[in-house]
Amino acid sequence: MGTALIYDEEMTKYKLLWVDPACKIEVPERLTVSHEALVRNGLADRCVSIPVREATDADILLVHSEEYLEAVKKTPYMTLEDLKEFTLQYGDVYFHPNIYHCAKLAAGAALQLVDSVMTGKVRNGMALVRPPGHHSMRSAANGFCVFNNVAIAAKYAKQKYGLQRVLIVDWDVHHGQGVQYSFEDDPSVLYFSWHRYEHQKFWPQLRESDYDSVGKEKGAGFNINVPWNKVGMQNSDYLAVFSHVLLPVAYEFCPDLVLVCAGFDSAIGDPEGEMCATPDIFAHLTHLLMNLAGGKLCAVLEGGYNLTSLAQSVCQTVHTLLRDPAPRPANINGPCKSALESLHCVRSAHKNFWSCLKCAADLPNFELSTKRIKLAEEEEEKVEEGEEAISTKEEEWPDPPKRVAPPVRTALVVPDGVSCPDGCKRFSSSDNLSPLIANKLRENFLKDLDDSDAPSTFSSLISLVEEMKKDEICSGLALVHDVSMATMRVIQHATTAPSNRVLVVCVGDRMDPNHITEDGRTLVVHISGNKPEKHKCKYYIPVCLRKGCGELSGVIQAVFGLLLPLGYEYDPSLVLLVRMPDSGMCDSMWQQLTGLLQGLAQGHTLVLMQESEKACVDPTASSLLGNAAPSLGPLHAPLPEDVEALESLRRRLQTDWKLLQTTAPESGGGDDH
Repeated sequence: MGTALIYDEEMTKYKLLWVDPACKIEVPERLTVSHEALVRNGLADRCVSIPVREATDADILLVHSEEYLEAVKKTPYMTLEDLKEFTLQYGDVYFHPNIYHCAKLAAGAALQLVDSVMTGKVRNGMALVRPPGHHSMRSAANGFCVFNNVAIAAKYAKQKYGLQRVLIVDWDVHHGQGVQYSFEDDPSVLYFSWHRYEHQKFWPQLRESDYDSVGKEKGAGFNINVPWNKVGMQNSDYLAVFSHVLLPVAYEFCPDLVLVCAGFDSAIGDPEGEMCATPDIFAHLTHLLMNLAGGKLCAVLEGGYNLTSLAQSVCQTVHTLLRDPAPRPANINGPCKSALESLHCVRSAHKNFWSCLKCAADLPNFELSTKRIKLAEEEEEKVEEGEEAISTKEEEWPDPPKRVAPPVRTALVVPDGVSCPDGCKRFSSSDNLSPLIANKLRENFLKDLDDSDAPSTFSSLISLVEEMKKDEICSGLALVHDVSMATMRVIQHATTAPSNRVLVVCVGDRMDPNHITEDGRTLVVHISGNKPEKHKCKYYIPVCLRKGCGELSGVIQAVFGLLLPLGYEYDPSLVLLVRMPDSGMCDSMWQQLTGLLQGLAQGHTLVLMQESEKACVDPTASSLLGNAAPSLGPLHAPLPEDVEALESLRRRLQTDWKLLQTTAPESGGGDDH
């Protein structure tokens, strides 16, 4: 199975026919530059091309009223003056004689993508469409949108394939109020949107775009709004919200399908969003969603009005859908104060609906830093006096790093009796080691090994690490006689270069942390059922769960609340994932963990397991190859003592690790970007 790409030049064949400052940024070039970038970077050829079809009346009526559909049907026959007059009844949208045809193609493209994914023709995919859809309401065009492409796709998927739960992730910089209205009383659709809000001063200026609009009746808790109350949000702000809100809730929700309202006006340089998140962040956001719903993910283009960052962001998204390793994350520190305030409010508003948020703090009892009337009045006065607005500043950013796909995706160091899964390469030679490294091995690491197999196994491991450094191999898996010894030796070798940093994730009991140093070259996160004797140092983080690694809900809470934020902030050059004997972790959780960690270190993940864990080779290799992990199924509430322990640990660590923060104190806490 591959990745679908849906595009038809026909959707570029409409444009604004009169002067309208609000609409002039929605141009056909948005589509052409995105597709040309995919072609230029060799991505289009790697995708499965799916033909576009028009949505039928029945498809459109899943979301829209018959009266509205009939009105739009008349637009191809209208004069220019009629089109202008027709447009006036709606907000920030324009009509053209060909837009009805294009809108049917846009909605139909989303449905073609859903069909291709749900029937197993492809694993995932992206639809490049115009007009966008997420603002369009039951009986009204709005915000450049005619038909609500993703809302129609969600209803269609539920109806045709009998899906029980659909997740819609809207990372466009505007609130998709049309999607919210379509599902606000429906518990089978979880809608998540972050959006520029500025306390209702930014379009569409709706009260119901704020954090406390959580859904209605049976749908209460299934509508998550994250309002950005200032511009300039960065990669760290986006990752903080994914880690501490979206991902834990999404895994508890357990969707059958993930739909993405993929608007890239939330990227740097966009005149609408005025945010500072770089295009490569969309590689990570996409990756973090790809182990949900068995990998069934459909991204549908929404906004994006800076033609450079739009094309770059589309490419980053498609690279990841194609399972190319994500680049090292850029500019990760901590969320800003305003982002923390929004995060705090959202978690509090939803704590009664989701067990993963039960530990969230209550609503802040102080005025939000961005809601001071005096500042707003001063800002308005500046504009009235004709002072230059911030939005006129030209943002500059480097080109996204080149995505490197090593020739070998996954290499295995395993005994001769263990078969090598399809797609993997057996790796047992140390011929590639330089003489200098080989001598170092003999002098420093191999002289005290008694086991006759240990020197050759360890030489192969070191050779594998060296090949990963050179981007000849992406990831690796090794079965070893003594996993603790192998872990120590790999760390010793991998940290010899001062610039190298190794994230060690150890699952299960019986790990000896004594070799861990405080120089920051290693960060060890140890998940087990054993209480640590004492807190070793900033770079050794023991996570104790009462029932150990077999407690799914506790492990998931630890992964999203602690491990991923720590990993992104630490930014390792290598991830060492260690499965101790009798860890108790089930295969599906192990595969989820393996998959999620590959967003770090350009996918350079080395998995170490005891020789007795032969049964784990196939599922582990599957995840290292980029295949989606099996669903964990519905998650029960984590044990109260685990929740308390994890929250206590997070609070203690957040001083050193800013991406662990989830609240903004009235004074201090969070940095201003």
